[in-house]
Amino acid sequence: MEIEPRHIVLVLVFAAVFALGQAAFGLATTARTRLQVNRRLVVQREAGSLSELVLELRKQRGLNADGERRGLAWLGELITASGVRYQPRKWAVFVAAGAAIAGLLIFAGTHKLLIAAAGAGFVAAVGPLLFLKFMVARRAKALGLQLPQALEVVVRSLEAGHPVATAIALVGREMPDPIGSEFGMAADEIAFGSTLAQAVGRMADRCRHEDVDLFAATIRLQERSGGNLVGLLKTNAHTIRERVKMRLKIKAASSEGRASALILTSAPFVVMALLHLVSPSYYASVLHMRCVQIALACCGVWITIGNMVMRRMIDMRI
Repeated sequence: MEIEPRHIVLVLVFAAVFALGQAAFGLATTARTRLQVNRRLVVQREAGSLSELVLELRKQRGLNADGERRGLAWLGELITASGVRYQPRKWAVFVAAGAAIAGLLIFAGTHKLLIAAAGAGFVAAVGPLLFLKFMVARRAKALGLQLPQALEVVVRSLEAGHPVATAIALVGREMPDPIGSEFGMAADEIAFGSTLAQAVGRMADRCRHEDVDLFAATIRLQERSGGNLVGLLKTNAHTIRERVKMRLKIKAASSEGRASALILTSAPFVVMALLHLVSPSYYASVLHMRCVQIALACCGVWITIGNMVMRRMIDMRI
């Protein structure tokens, strides 16, 4: 079978475009990784001194100059644990814009100003909290996966003869966020005058993660009673890896329950939306009746209670 030269040219062009796309994707991934690694170093380059660096890093995490949380304790804990840069004015603009858009959409659907105002207020109050909780969960998952690797870096550095502060600073330079920034802040606080236990304790207070709490407890134990720090950190890393495996096993075991909760929760709303699209008058003729409104409210309460029960059934912690 004879192959036409035009087909060969097309194949070569496709191969060249594919190779170019792969190269561009690789460069973008490398640049993103370098940006993650050097995020704290950017602040370090802009800071004039170590004290300015520590204060700026604390400010970006929603902490005051002494490293304590601002405002309400529970809200400050969410902001600090989320890792989101603390920018109140920018956050206020985003919240106001989101509430305004939600209010306009609700008003366009209901043509009732009171309901639209209530919906906008609900979005403004609950939306930021849900976003912060999502970022906290996402960051906690990344911390749990990265912490054993960070401890191995510290162990190898200590075995090479480096001081503990140098080993912690090495993690801050070499590993990406979030663990890189946390260890980097701990190294900066040690250089600023804090002890190792104080710096790691502040890191655990910022992260609010059980594995980081275990690491901080190990450091406090070694500082008070002495012992082989390298051996303790090796045991710590092994324990954290086993806990990660156990969490994955629990997630797999509870996947059926989570899928059932999702299906049972979404099914009534999906059916009602489809019926409204197919036959808008199906519910419209009875929605104004008091007994129908009470029945729908009771259904919403039972759905909420069912979700809470199913969440307790699948929420297993170690």
